[in-house]
Amino acid sequence: MRKWIPLIIILATMVFAAVVYDRLPERMPVHWNARGEVDRYGSRLWSAFGLPVFLLLIWGLLRAIPYIDPRRANIEKFRRTYEDLIVVVIASTSLIQVATIGAALGWPVSVGRVVPVAVGLLFMFLGNILPRFRSNWFIGIRTPWTLSSDTVWTKTHRFGGRLMLAVGALLVAAGLIGSAMWLTVAVAGAVGMAIGVILYSYIVWRTERGEAEVP
Repeated sequence: MRKWIPLIIILATMVFAAVVYDRLPERMPVHWNARGEVDRYGSRLWSAFGLPVFLLLIWGLLRAIPYIDPRRANIEKFRRTYEDLIVVVIASTSLIQVATIGAALGWPVSVGRVVPVAVGLLFMFLGNILPRFRSNWFIGIRTPWTLSSDTVWTKTHRFGGRLMLAVGALLVAAGLIGSAMWLTVAVAGAVGMAIGVILYSYIVWRTERGEAEVP
C-alpha cells in the first residue's frame, strides 16, 4: 500500500487543480524571489498541471530504479526507507504546488515561507535517513570513492546526513521568521554540502587505503 501513496497524493493534487481551475487567473504567479515577491508568471494550464505531470514522471522513475540498478540487492536492504523517501519527496513538492495555487486564489498563504519550510523539512528528513542508504548507482552520495568502498560510503553518508540536518534546520528557521536570507542559505548550504561530502569521501578513502597498505 505504501508504494501507492505518492501516486494518490499526485492524483489528489491534480483533482484539486481541476476543481479550482475555472477560478484561477489566466496568468498565475509561478516564481517568487527571496523576499517573497512574485517575479515570474505562467499560463494557467501549465501552472495548474505542469508540476503534477512532472511528479508523475519522477514517481515512475523512482519506482523503476530498484529494478534497473545493478546493485538492486543493496536497495532492498533499505527498501522501507526508500519508499518513505518517495512519499516525502512527492508530498513536500505537492504541498508547494497547492500553496502556489492557493496564493493565486487569494488564500492568505505566503509561498515565500512555505517553500523554505517545506524544503528545510525535506532536508532534515533526508539527513535523518541518509545513513541508512546502502551502496547503489542512483540514490545517495555517489562519488568515485563512496562507490568503490562500502566503508567510505557508510562514513560519508553519516557525515552528509549531519550536514543536511543542519542546513534543513536553518532553512526552516529562515522560513518561519520570513527571512529573505533563506535562498542564500539554500544555495550556500547546497554548495557547501556538495564540496564537504566530496572532500570527506576522498579523505576517508585515502585513509582507508593507507590503513590497508600497512603491513
